[in-house]
Amino acid sequence: MFDLVIRGGEVIDGTRAARFRADVGVTGERISAVGDLRDADARTEWDATGRIVAPGFIDVHNHSDGWLLREPVFAPKLRQGFTTELLVSDGIGYAPVDAVTAPQWFFYLRSLNALRMDEYRGWETLAEYHQRMDRRTASNTLVQVPYANVRTLLCGFGRGVVDDLQRKLMQAEILRGLEEGATGLSTGLDYLAQGFTTTEDLVDACRPLKDYGGVYVTHVRYKTGLLNGVREALEIGRRAGVAVHISHLKAHAPADIEAVLGELDRATDVDVTFDIYPYQPGCTMLNSLLPNEVWEDGPLAVLGKLTDPAIRLRFRRALDSYRLPLDLIHIAWTASAENKVHQGKFLSEYAAAVDLPIEDALLRLLIEERLAVLLVFHEGKGDEGLMRPFLAHPKGMVGSDGIYFPDGVIHPRVTGTAPRVLGRAVRDWKLFSLEDAVYKLSGFAAERFGAVDRGVVAAGRFADLVVFNPDTVNDPGTFTDPHQSPVGIDHVLVNGTVVVKHGEIALPATGPMPGRALRFRQDSV
Repeated sequence: MFDLVIRGGEVIDGTRAARFRADVGVTGERISAVGDLRDADARTEWDATGRIVAPGFIDVHNHSDGWLLREPVFAPKLRQGFTTELLVSDGIGYAPVDAVTAPQWFFYLRSLNALRMDEYRGWETLAEYHQRMDRRTASNTLVQVPYANVRTLLCGFGRGVVDDLQRKLMQAEILRGLEEGATGLSTGLDYLAQGFTTTEDLVDACRPLKDYGGVYVTHVRYKTGLLNGVREALEIGRRAGVAVHISHLKAHAPADIEAVLGELDRATDVDVTFDIYPYQPGCTMLNSLLPNEVWEDGPLAVLGKLTDPAIRLRFRRALDSYRLPLDLIHIAWTASAENKVHQGKFLSEYAAAVDLPIEDALLRLLIEERLAVLLVFHEGKGDEGLMRPFLAHPKGMVGSDGIYFPDGVIHPRVTGTAPRVLGRAVRDWKLFSLEDAVYKLSGFAAERFGAVDRGVVAAGRFADLVVFNPDTVNDPGTFTDPHQSPVGIDHVLVNGTVVVKHGEIALPATGPMPGRALRFRQDSV
């Protein structure tokens, strides 16, 4: 007898194969049969007529690291059908840390991942951090080794050259993370401590990945120019002999599209993929606009530097030369209640409201908020033409890059990425078939990042499943009202447990959770 039979749906199995009519039987945590199950007995039956039955989606780039510790049932992602989260993006995270670096990281990550220092429970290694999620969250999780955490643990936050001993110690720490089940090494070369790295540093850091088949995942040096950043990533993969995955890849000008995709297509000697979210506007921390030198003594020392006239002048110049006008960047979230009145305002509107020059206004806001301010960048809003060639490219998969705050005017990619790919990208933009869309959200990611027995609907695989309506699936969230649940995502299972039913969360916030802490290329359940 099956625990559940999903009857009458069309299966899109996550391999890019054509859809086919079949019933799907679930027993325990796994799919036990796919086929004609009309005579089979089941404790529960669902009618999926007119629906697609697909593998659970895998978000390969996100900022859910803190929220999954704080909110075991992470509704904004589960409602979309995301059943697995690849954590520790951009080379920054909550582990590995020690007693010195942990307070620095909690302070820095406040506007990305929400955790406060009083929520720290003393973990130090990546494995200790990751284990806190096993069976304690409704989502499956995978982790990456974050380069900046390793570097700051062994070399500090400054721009000093990595010496031979430090290089060996960093390689040993990265190897430890891989042995603990990480999928590879992540970097964010425009962020804390990583802007000081050299290409040679990164090649050395990637060498432990080769024997494990791990992936070098990188937010490239966008500040040096997109094409230059992509070329450096390919050079690192080539020299270290490892696979490369580029995070949230997209262009800011039409000329960049052909140049970057052409570079990737010509790199036949490097195993390269990338991810993208299906929106042109972006989102990141206000403090990322500060000059690199403010970070040399660590995040906790930054506030004292923001009154330095030289720093303020460099900040002013950076704002003057920034590629996007400040009346196209809005404040998405502030840590304090006092400044929440300014959420949703563009930076130019905020400066006018506080009656200060723009650099003084923003530096004051950073000081008042202890650096914890999130921004949304309205680049190409309403015109997705620059993004679509990347989303359609065969090397591209999907990562939401979602940064969530329930009380913020956040980017709608947090709630709408998967349904936007399944709906608009297929029906309206006609970028690819629904089979390709599901593959980009599931099977492709599972294969790339070693999620064993996931990402495919087949007997014996784990029952991470999504049932959705292909005619209505959609993302109603907007940049002014982002907290809208997807349309057309009916049911979601994680390891055979129903987590979403009829579009609503079906689990209590406490009690046993179905999510597992997965290990790279290992059966983790």
